[in-house]
Amino acid sequence: MQKINVKIPAYSKGSYTITIGAGFLPSVLSNIKKLLPKKELFLITDSNVAKTKHFKNLLGKEHLPRYVITPAGEKSKNIGTVTKIIEEMERKSLGRDCAVIALGGGTVGDIAGFVAAIYKRGVPVIQIPTTTVAQADSAIGGKTGVDSSISKNAFGIFKNPAAVFIDVSTLKTLDEKQFNAGLVESIKHSLIADEKYFVYLQKNLKGILERKCKLLEYIAVKNCKIKAAVVEDDPYEKNKRRILNYGHTIGHAVESASNYKLLHGQAVAIGIIAANIIEQKLGLDGKERLETLKKLFGKLNISLKIPKTITKRRILDIISRDKKALRKWPRFVLLQKTGKVLCKNGQFAIQIEREIVEETIDILLKQKF
Repeated sequence: MQKINVKIPAYSKGSYTITIGAGFLPSVLSNIKKLLPKKELFLITDSNVAKTKHFKNLLGKEHLPRYVITPAGEKSKNIGTVTKIIEEMERKSLGRDCAVIALGGGTVGDIAGFVAAIYKRGVPVIQIPTTTVAQADSAIGGKTGVDSSISKNAFGIFKNPAAVFIDVSTLKTLDEKQFNAGLVESIKHSLIADEKYFVYLQKNLKGILERKCKLLEYIAVKNCKIKAAVVEDDPYEKNKRRILNYGHTIGHAVESASNYKLLHGQAVAIGIIAANIIEQKLGLDGKERLETLKKLFGKLNISLKIPKTITKRRILDIISRDKKALRKWPRFVLLQKTGKVLCKNGQFAIQIEREIVEETIDILLKQKF
């Protein structure tokens, strides 16, 4: 078992700990009680996780007040779900002396973190991620929020967790499509920060897909160290933290335009391909990397096809609302080379000419890459 301390200078607690291991979920609740003594605990999970052994492994014989998000997934990630959860907490007479536990994937963690941030002006939240995407990315760093009817994560706030517990054995119950798509965030981390890690993921992909715990622990530790280093440097995304959005500008737009029929990881994979196309158009290193990524995503059975119902106009409309946008035009995170993000005039997200972006979207839609 390994522990990673995430230092956030502007965070009132100063830091929080990420605990990573395999098979320790049954001991987590007692650890939470030691960390947050006298706090009344409220559990938020979803209908998928509630059917698994993880739910019982966490709770044991304990009966905590809870809310089960139904249906599971991005379609429930909206302000209406947040309202329902808060009203359920009020019905349970929970006050500011309560704490929220998030048990589940990225959607559960985002919703639970947002609820904790705004309930009674803020209560602690514990993140227990159970998916590849949540363990690699969304449970770490304190970003929380829900979608509007127009775009992804339109409502949001930074809410650092009191602690994160990553039990990689929970990934063994995840279906193949979700597991594979979630690995895209690990690939993204390697692309922006560590070329050797990118090579490692390729060489060890077979064992990772077989869900060997030692490999899963290794990538969890690697992901958390990469993200923690970025978050510590820029906790509220003023500049450098934007590198964590590599592949997300067009990726989020495609995900939103699909009405969340595309998994987040699949959409980000498409966005990463888009970023590589833009990089080549700007004369940056990347032709060989693009071919490597296409093969890697192929081994993960991740389709890079954008649904025919999604138009260029729709994608452009959504990216104009991207959180990195200036004057209604997005800024892109790009790679100078594998493992290193391009920094221009001290900025890690840069604006690209509209013509290049439109050409890139055309290439994606026509599958000519």
